[in-house]
Amino acid sequence: MFAKIHSPSTSAKRATIADVAREAGVSKATVSRFLNHRDKLLTKEIATRVDVAIAALAYSPSPMAQALKRGRSRLIGLVVADVTNPFSVAVLRGAEKACQEAGYLLMLFNLGNDSRRESEAIKTLTAYQVEGFILNTLGRDAGAAADAARHGKPVVLVDRRHQDMLADFVSLDNAGAVRLGAQHLVESGYRELLFVSEPVKDVSSREERKAAFRGFISESATGISSLRGSTFESTAEDAEAALDNALRSLRQRAGEQRPPGVLSSNAVVTLRVVAAMARLGWRLGTDIGLVGFDDTEWSPYVGPGLSTIAQPTNELGRIAAGCLIERLKGLELPPRQILLSGRLMPRGSSVSTPT
Repeated sequence: MFAKIHSPSTSAKRATIADVAREAGVSKATVSRFLNHRDKLLTKEIATRVDVAIAALAYSPSPMAQALKRGRSRLIGLVVADVTNPFSVAVLRGAEKACQEAGYLLMLFNLGNDSRRESEAIKTLTAYQVEGFILNTLGRDAGAAADAARHGKPVVLVDRRHQDMLADFVSLDNAGAVRLGAQHLVESGYRELLFVSEPVKDVSSREERKAAFRGFISESATGISSLRGSTFESTAEDAEAALDNALRSLRQRAGEQRPPGVLSSNAVVTLRVVAAMARLGWRLGTDIGLVGFDDTEWSPYVGPGLSTIAQPTNELGRIAAGCLIERLKGLELPPRQILLSGRLMPRGSSVSTPT
């Protein structure tokens, strides 16, 4: 049930500087002098009249207008690819906290996984006079980030690189995190592995994780002859049928004696894999082992508990905001790359299997 929101009456309309001037019988310029603490330029009698008018009208100057007069909005723009992704939400929280502590406000633009809106996001936030950008986008529109740089705005990239763009970059150490998850599956006895991700093309973090998985299989197979690995890209459009078939094929390749293991590239994909397991009537940790990127709040409560690679998402957001604020304060250094380590959270979905 929705509550009806009533429009404020005319009498409740927010007072303007013109209203104060009219009430005090002075010009708007006089009120402006008073508000900007230049009342020494005014007589005591005029300053008192303005002060009384402000109190009578409950006038409050717009912080945005005052900031723009000083040439500073104290606004930072954050563009995310998909605000429904737990990763983006966690990064947002970390960035917002760091901005608040430094006296900045964060403005969010959600792309809804539509890379065509990246330029629109930059233009919209620029119109609001943001001082800089934190970009967690798909990274497919190189021109969008370049637009931000052309406006003289510093940019920090989170998780996904933009081709040929020189900017501070803050991310998980994707290669290290993939090795952590894949090695855990191998040590738990799984030998037929599948890496499942969303479409990889032109999204740097997905490309890095897929390449790291293939590299791990290639390196480890020399010492474990029975180890094999393959990859699968899951899309929202054909998620159910295609993923079900991919998992059936995986179990057929693994054979009867030893179940296969799956490494999923983010929480969105993890949920798709768990849903496919439910449709197929399979059990996590018994019929298929599973390790997923992103340690969400619900991970411990799905099935026997989902094994995950926890990303330091809050820290990623804080560091990204910190890097940007340093640039806004005048720091001049070559672009920095900051990679943080993931942490393995083993649970029942990847229990040891018979060898």
